[in-house]
Amino acid sequence: MTQVSAEQLVELAKRRGFFLQSAGAYGGVSGFYTFGPQGAALKRNIEDTWRERFAIQEGHMEVDAPTVLPEPVFEASGHLDGFDDMLVECPECGESHRADHIVEDDPATGIEEAESLAPERVEEVIAEYELTCPTCGTGLAGQAIEQFNLMFETNIGPGSSSPGYLRPETAQGIFIEFPQLAEYARNQLPFGVTQIGRAYRNEISPRKSLLRVREFSQAELELFVDPEEDEPDLSSVADVRARFYPAEAQDRADGDVIETTIGEAVAEGIVADPWIAYYLGVAAEWYQRIGLDMDRFRFRQHRPGELAHYSEDCWDAEGDVSDPGDEPDWIELGGFAYRSDYDLSKHDAHSEEDFTVFKQYDEPVTVEKPTVDPDMSYLGPEFGGSAGDVADALAELAESDPDAFEGEEVTVEVDDESYTVPVEKTGFAIEEITESGEHVTPHVVEPSLGIDRALYTALDHSYREDEIDGEERTYLALPPEVAPTTVGVFPLMDKDGLGERARELAATLRDAGLSVAYDDSGAIGRRYRRQDEIGTPYCVTVDYDTLEDGTVTIRDRDSTAQRRVAVDDLAATIDALVAGEDDFEDR
Repeated sequence: MTQVSAEQLVELAKRRGFFLQSAGAYGGVSGFYTFGPQGAALKRNIEDTWRERFAIQEGHMEVDAPTVLPEPVFEASGHLDGFDDMLVECPECGESHRADHIVEDDPATGIEEAESLAPERVEEVIAEYELTCPTCGTGLAGQAIEQFNLMFETNIGPGSSSPGYLRPETAQGIFIEFPQLAEYARNQLPFGVTQIGRAYRNEISPRKSLLRVREFSQAELELFVDPEEDEPDLSSVADVRARFYPAEAQDRADGDVIETTIGEAVAEGIVADPWIAYYLGVAAEWYQRIGLDMDRFRFRQHRPGELAHYSEDCWDAEGDVSDPGDEPDWIELGGFAYRSDYDLSKHDAHSEEDFTVFKQYDEPVTVEKPTVDPDMSYLGPEFGGSAGDVADALAELAESDPDAFEGEEVTVEVDDESYTVPVEKTGFAIEEITESGEHVTPHVVEPSLGIDRALYTALDHSYREDEIDGEERTYLALPPEVAPTTVGVFPLMDKDGLGERARELAATLRDAGLSVAYDDSGAIGRRYRRQDEIGTPYCVTVDYDTLEDGTVTIRDRDSTAQRRVAVDDLAATIDALVAGEDDFEDR
């Protein structure tokens, strides 16, 4: 295993066409990256494996929602009021920085997760450790920390009468369509809806190339469950091993990760919610499938102060992308949250739609239900224009607290004002009602994975250096399934018909659905090195024997082993190698 520095990886990524900072001709723009030919292919392949595992195998639906949504959506979701980061501005150079990052980046503080701290505490830490501006070195003690909303604002249509926002997550595009999506699912819980798409966050200080950007791709699943009845079948992931870092271990000086199986983690109470445990198992297998080193991977539980406003429990998938010789640098790759009924209840309250599912009982049941039938001939003259709201408040109170109607009077609150009504005027009664079912607000389990960070970490973890025949070599040991190019095709030299035969073979392999790179430039060894460095798992060489017996040489990237394969069998052989049904080591 070879660790690579961030500087080396970014240089390779730009040189070989994985990713580069956008708008370089205009000086570049922080937080925005363009995926080059290799990066776009790698990103697409990673997304396809996620789609295959989280959507197709699970039997979930997939949608593609707009990236711009109207303001009321984010008022309901809480993003307008609570989607903030801590900003501190340098008094000397005027640069703005995330205050929590300044605290985390100084090892003297010993604080790894400053985001969960209150702004006042962050101010104290900055003063206590005399932390300075990363740009110019000026002390930041005494500088006020402000809350900065991360959403990009825009207008929908001309003028400013219809404000909208670029979505900071793909989830809300799913939640707001829940009533229709529930119909597509025939109102049968549980059901899941997936989406892969762009999200936008106006980061205060983008950094570390793809790891802190302003535009990125998310792959999210929103699973809607009946909290009283639905439980996952853990059997398929029970034996998946992973490394867990519980909240209580993070708060102990001697706390450490626990390596165990998903089944044991649930049995021992390490992961309390079985739905989260299930998707941790699914995700662990997926991250390994796309090339992450599981010795540099863990699941970390959020401490209470870190939990989002909607989340009852949350675990992050984290990967170590540290430079050689440095302490581990754990970055968040994805979140696994139990969002309860927060989102659907909020949109139910703020919109004109019903965000519930009707659950049919096996047999009708008779229940006692408190009801009110207010005397409007009394409420109208008594409360004027507020009479209707008072009647609604009485109905809500009867349902939530029927004991409140036991006295002679009952008081309700409407717009912060109290209204007292004689109980005899409320029409309060307990009635027997036969019900065939009930409306249930589903709870939401959300695995939310960052595609860009997964891609970066896969590159970091797959980087290798070795020596072949006395020559140093760099290669990316990406799994064949996700590698940008599956096979490189070379003529030994472009003469005597070898080039023409190689080009015909490349076209045949493309027709078979393989991603092919054709290269006849330079020495054959140099061509191998070029493909090795972008992670191409197999290279095929057309030589003079090909013209004689119809065979070619196929070379394995990792071992550099070679073998002869008949041209007619080549596509099937490569497919078998990619699928893991064939292996160079078995020959």
